Amino acid sequence: MITDFEVLETMKMFTEQHLDIRTITMGISLMDCADEDVNKACDKIYNKICRYAKNLVQVGEDISRKYNVPIINKRISVTPISIVAAASKTDDYTPFAVALDKAAKTCGVNFVGGFSALVQKGYTKADKILINSIPQALATTDFVCSSVNLASTRTGINMDAVKDMGEIIKKAADLTADRDAIGCAKLVVFANAPEDNPFMAGAFLGPGEPECVINVGISGPGVVKHALETVKGKDLGVVAETIKKAAFKITRVGELVAREASERLGVPFGIIDLSLAPTPEVGDSVARLLEEFGLEECGGWGTTACLAMLNDAVKKGGTMASSFVGGLSGAFIPVSEDEGMIAAAKSGGLKLEKLEAMTCVCSVGLDMIAIPGDTSAAVISGIIADEMALGTFNNKTTAVRIIPVPGKTVGDEVVFGGLLGSAPIMAVNNSSCANFINRGGRIPAPIHSMRN
Repeated sequence: MITDFEVLETMKMFTEQHLDIRTITMGISLMDCADEDVNKACDKIYNKICRYAKNLVQVGEDISRKYNVPIINKRISVTPISIVAAASKTDDYTPFAVALDKAAKTCGVNFVGGFSALVQKGYTKADKILINSIPQALATTDFVCSSVNLASTRTGINMDAVKDMGEIIKKAADLTADRDAIGCAKLVVFANAPEDNPFMAGAFLGPGEPECVINVGISGPGVVKHALETVKGKDLGVVAETIKKAAFKITRVGELVAREASERLGVPFGIIDLSLAPTPEVGDSVARLLEEFGLEECGGWGTTACLAMLNDAVKKGGTMASSFVGGLSGAFIPVSEDEGMIAAAKSGGLKLEKLEAMTCVCSVGLDMIAIPGDTSAAVISGIIADEMALGTFNNKTTAVRIIPVPGKTVGDEVVFGGLLGSAPIMAVNNSSCANFINRGGRIPAPIHSMRN
């Protein structure tokens, strides 16, 4: 039985501690939209998305009013377009991105993800076309997000794709230079990409997913920080237990919303992604939450240990609250989207190398990091390669969403607005790794991939 105290406690989470449902994401399979004629394929895609998602925004708003729960985003994820577009006779997949963007606008959603390719072991012809289309696709659309899976623990790292993506990121930055390289903020590369992730920019509907599904992402770093404020000075065992209890409560709210949305839309419930996703708003920061452990500033010694403990406790608490936890689940550390991370980066206390160490134990990786526009494609590929290695050899998801901003350098700042926030330009070690990147080929899978 739910007590009055628990009801009031949950209401305070929303009104004072920035708890929200970050996204209701509808996954839609586009497998049956393939067609030799690119125009027919795009029409099928637009019509199918609009048919399934026409009520998504309204249902989200109705649930928000019913339970007085903030639901920030309503999003769509689709089958990787490189798979759907493979049947079409064209060497440019930008029209598919335009169709996705048109559908997103018609349905009123915030983003649509799935302009994607899975190339962890090698390229198909369609994968090549999609990747080469990414810069133009992101420059000519507003709501389309793109992702490419470059590596996995089972297959190793596709270094040819790593090299290519360094160049693609540079092109995406150049084509949106007038908007501080916003195209790169909608592009992410992965190792071990989950097929049910509801968060952008990496959301897509994997080939093993249902025809249509509802996945919900929740967020509550402010709730966990508030909980930790009640156990100041206690030992770390108490801290871990406190985080687990807070994560349990947060996840139960997400489960309620997910099942209600599933029922109203007549679509199966997929997973709850219980990630702590920060925003630029004060009081909603993972960095400030880590400082509550006892750090003077996020980025100092001890930060990685605190983040590891936080991630583990969040997962433990969340998996007790729902049998269907998936996606990324844990804690995100995007620089531009986290008020505390922004402050630590500006002060010099948080550097790119420390962020890389933190990605060993966080939910994603190097996320929403702005760097000088003159950083070479080879150096960007080197950053990607290191992050792919962390994911592949540690059997976890890692990612890179990095933004080389043309015309800007260390000391400058970029402002994207909304949830994307703002970020200082961070310094990059420009020592050349071009000879390594240019070798190409595939870094073999680690020995622990042999689990059969």
